[in-house]
Amino acid sequence: MAETASDERAKKNVQRMPVDAELEHLPPELRWREWMGRVEAVIFAASEPVTRSVLARVVGRNCNLELIIDDIRAELAGRPYELVAVAGGWQHRTKKAFADVIRSAFGTAAGQGTKDLSQAEALVLMCIVYFQPITRSELSSFFGKEVSRDLIGVLRAQDLIASGPRSPQPGAPYTYVTTKTFLSQFGLDTLRQLPDFEALEDAGLLSKEKLLAGDIMPDFSNGDQDDVSGPDM
Repeated sequence: MAETASDERAKKNVQRMPVDAELEHLPPELRWREWMGRVEAVIFAASEPVTRSVLARVVGRNCNLELIIDDIRAELAGRPYELVAVAGGWQHRTKKAFADVIRSAFGTAAGQGTKDLSQAEALVLMCIVYFQPITRSELSSFFGKEVSRDLIGVLRAQDLIASGPRSPQPGAPYTYVTTKTFLSQFGLDTLRQLPDFEALEDAGLLSKEKLLAGDIMPDFSNGDQDDVSGPDM
């Protein structure tokens, strides 16, 4: 028998019916356990980091979400996965210690949404990360070589970068900035967690002069073929 319009409206009303977030009928300890279960269930069911505003829908107004997260993390201490803060929210992630095991089983690290980047792609991404917002012509000037649209397209296709504000330069070209997907893939909550550029230089891990002069860059127009592995998830 076909569903009537009233049946469909009833289903929608059931789906939108709010849960009892306050749980005032429960004693404090049971209430806290229920909130923990709800928060973990929502994060577990999500395919991307879950923000505070989403979690606030299923817990009481006086619930301290940071303490809830801390208690969940404590219970997961002996498990092969953990709860991490990434891209402005929280997400379950397999611990890095198990990356090789997962890669052996599936051929890639679980949850890794990006393909391996070539050396050229990885270095262009790094330049965008530290100098954003930045135009393609500025990237080309920095490296002393043409940064192709195809190379930029690879980073855009993986949602690691996106168009930023237009530059005040003649023609008002678009700039490029990193995305929430970039933060998520590299396990960062905000860009403030990036290593300081000067600290990387002091540690001998990066040379700003070489980076901007293109001394460490192979071929920008076609992309280097040597793969640079993505982050362990």
